Amino acid sequence: MLTADVDAQERTQGRSMVITKHGIVAAESPLAAQAGVTILSGGGNAIDAAVATNAVMGLVSPTGNGIGGDLFALVYDAKTKKLYGLNASGWAPSKLTIDFLKAKGITEMPQRGIHSVTVPGTVEGWTKLLERFGRLKFPAVLAPAIRYAEEGFPVPELVAGGWRASERFLGQNENSKKTFLPSGAAPKTGEIFRNPDLAWTLKQIVASGREGYYRGEVARRIVAESEKLGGVMALDDLAEFQAEWVEPISTTYRGWTVYEIPPNGQGIAALVMLNLMENYPLGEYGHNTVRSLHVMIESKKLAYADMLRYVADQRYANVPVEGMLSKDYAKQRGELITNQANCKVDAGTPPGHGGDTIFLATVDAEGNMVALIQSNYSGFGSGVVGDGLGFMLQNRGALFTMEAGHPNALAGRKRPLHTIIPAFMEKGDTRVAFGIMGGWNQSQAHAQYVSNVVDHGLNVQAAMEAPRFTKATFEGCDVEMEDRIAGEVLQALREKGHQIRLRRGFSGNFGGGQAVLRDFAAGVNYGASDPRKDGAAIPQPPPDK
Repeated sequence: MLTADVDAQERTQGRSMVITKHGIVAAESPLAAQAGVTILSGGGNAIDAAVATNAVMGLVSPTGNGIGGDLFALVYDAKTKKLYGLNASGWAPSKLTIDFLKAKGITEMPQRGIHSVTVPGTVEGWTKLLERFGRLKFPAVLAPAIRYAEEGFPVPELVAGGWRASERFLGQNENSKKTFLPSGAAPKTGEIFRNPDLAWTLKQIVASGREGYYRGEVARRIVAESEKLGGVMALDDLAEFQAEWVEPISTTYRGWTVYEIPPNGQGIAALVMLNLMENYPLGEYGHNTVRSLHVMIESKKLAYADMLRYVADQRYANVPVEGMLSKDYAKQRGELITNQANCKVDAGTPPGHGGDTIFLATVDAEGNMVALIQSNYSGFGSGVVGDGLGFMLQNRGALFTMEAGHPNALAGRKRPLHTIIPAFMEKGDTRVAFGIMGGWNQSQAHAQYVSNVVDHGLNVQAAMEAPRFTKATFEGCDVEMEDRIAGEVLQALREKGHQIRLRRGFSGNFGGGQAVLRDFAAGVNYGASDPRKDGAAIPQPPPDK
């Protein structure tokens, strides 16, 4: 079903799947994907390729990610046939508290600036991935990123657009201006951009591993910039941070098993959506019809209401994961879906209750697979760049709340509710590692992708290209849709009370995704890349005999 032939005379997808017996890297930059493929050809596996690809992505797409941000990954180990989850999301500085902010007259979480900065988790995440599953070390996997940083690369189309839109923001900090506006303006499409400061930072990691980032000169420069701006980041906040291996959470959907990373991430909302959607015969309703879209939009509202109310760092809060994923609970909540749009959805009571981003997927010839997502949160993040470091610090702390007693309330050494999520699905001999980025778009896009595959039989590329809806807000009946959805469907949805804003073609508002599929019975890999991004799925050349 996932690899079904497409009638060449009735083709609705713009790209074909990439199909090979060898490895595939699907990323939002062809240069980054090619770097990952080079690692595969040099003896690395899917995990090594994922780290190498991510490192290049942080350079070539600084509008969405970098080593100042966080990372989550799902790793399928072909040898043990087991799926592993990695949470490399950083915590708040120990002295960044509600009382500290209130003493400064701040009553709502800062969305930018030094008080939105949390400890970056990416490099620690790379370390955990390579130590447990990799074949290569940092000198090999970071070499492509260092070379591109020193020699430069031509800026691609979509990244150039996002960069240009951030010019004013980048100019507010001297270090960010020096790093990202070297000629006084954002680089244009095709213009060569170099980042020697980032090359220097990556070389510290090559020389000393994670200690080269979280201790020593890199850490000292991060803390010095924080102190200069009135922040409270301390050396111990960086040195003592550890990423965590976590057990993926899952649900079943019409015979498939779908996996996400557990809270503090939002991935549970995708699983709750699928549980709600499973109560309706979406396959019979048809793809992107009035009935199917209405059910999915209303399911999104219910799932996200619970996610916003309950999801937090599980070291600090009792998140009712089992209750939220209960099929009985989904049936109970599903009774709230009527024939009309609901403009005010409250969180339920589950049993047991007490920005911009990049995604990449890799698979190797043995069937090892990685779904990896990484982000600064809001575009270029906090706006803060350490002196001579070449990367932006994330503003992930913006997702905390200052509401005392809330599960997601700000506290030192606590991780915030997180938007970025990798995903994985399996049935029989088929495994799919996938993800679709874009803030609060992600869980609802994951659910739509699974439905495209399971309910409507689309292959992994067609399912990625298909028109999507997204609702970035948590209240109201507003919803965005791509104008590739039929006009009569849009009109009928409006009559149900949905307030639709149309976006043209393949809009970036709906995120961009990547996917790789492994057919273990045949030993064949498939790759898909979303046309909403600059990227590509690139196959590994056959090895020399």
